[in-house]
Order: sequence, then C-alpha cells, then structure tokens
Amino acid sequence: MTIADDLKASIRTIPDYPKPGILFRDITTLLGDARAFRRAIDELVQPWAGAKIDKVAGMEARGFILGGAVAHQLSAGFAPIRKKGKLPFTKVSVAYSLEYGIDEMEMHDDAITPGERVILVDDLVATGGTAEGAVKLLKQIGAEVVAACFVIDLPDLGGAQKIRDLGVPVRTLMSFEGH
Repeated sequence: MTIADDLKASIRTIPDYPKPGILFRDITTLLGDARAFRRAIDELVQPWAGAKIDKVAGMEARGFILGGAVAHQLSAGFAPIRKKGKLPFTKVSVAYSLEYGIDEMEMHDDAITPGERVILVDDLVATGGTAEGAVKLLKQIGAEVVAACFVIDLPDLGGAQKIRDLGVPVRTLMSFEGH
C-alpha cells in the first residue's frame, strides 16, 4: 500500500457539502488518528529534513494545525496567515480570488524577515486562490518561498499548477479526482 493510499483511508468524504455536487474531503478524521497524523506530518517534512527552513507559514485554520506540527519538526518558527481583521499588530495584506468574489488575508509585518526561507502549509489545494494569495503575501514581505505543501490536491481544479506558475514547488501527499 502506498503512503497516499494509506493516508487516503483516514480521510472522510462528505457528499453534497457545502453544496450539492461537491465531495468535501474532511481531514479531521486524519487529525484524530494519531498514526495517520504523524505519518502525514513526517511526509510533509521529509524533503526538508536537515535543510535550513526559517519559518513555516500556515493558512487559517487547518493550516495552523498542520503548519505548527511541521514547524516543530523542522525546528522552525511559525507564521500565521489570517483572514482580514483578525490580527492586532501592524500587518500586510493581499486580496485573493474566491470562487465567487474577492477576500483578503493578512499577516503581521514582522512575522517574516526579508530573505527568510519559508514553507507554506495547508490541508488542501483546490482552485488555488487562497494559496496563490498567500504566496504573493509572503513574497511581498520578502520571504523566499521554498515550497507549498498540502495533504490533499484536487488536480482537476488546477490550483497546484497556479502555485507552480508562481515559481514555487508544490508537494502534495494524495490527490482526489473531481472537486
């Protein structure tokens, strides 16, 4: 059994959520399975074990859980990327595209020092709008974005390619066809 197949067995699929025709890939079941959670974090970290990674950036909210664990394994700091209006200090922001409109995300302007090597982490890449915005935000404050890592890729939606088109390698642990 491949790593992807092993980890896929720990993902719950919920049909017709949040709307009819969507198959929602729920990672809370992976997070609740100690062995699967550990294996996923180990696999996300593996290419950078022993490399100099200064920070891991995670997108709200599941990216906080995964990114914190990845940062710990890499002995790196953690930088949260939040939805607009959630951070109390001086911040930088970027607008990004959602399926039906535009939103903004932000981070503290001192969360990353220019030139720091950063890995972006989230649970899933679909259309890539949020991750694309996060990469642009990180680059805007001077980060060297080493990679973007996701547990799940939905390749039919093209998000991982959007990130690669920004010059950032993408690592995913599994993919699901469809959306």
